[in-house]
Amino acid sequence: MKLPVVSGKEFVKRLKKKGYDFVHQEGSHMIIRLNTPPYIKLSIPNHKELDRGLLRSLIKDAGISADEFIRMK
Repeated sequence: MKLPVVSGKEFVKRLKKKGYDFVHQEGSHMIIRLNTPPYIKLSIPNHKELDRGLLRSLIKDAGISADEFIRMK
């Protein structure tokens, strides 16, 4: 399935539904963390559009599937 074009803010918004919390922002990157073990920490660029390759990598690092991410709206 083809990944949608999303912004950094939209990506963070979707991951909040999976238990991630916004921690802080460093420059143009938002830092989020899973609030249950294994406490995964991700750095998300605050761009209008995330490149599909980066998006796929972030989804994998977050521990969810691409299909699951697409269904989270």
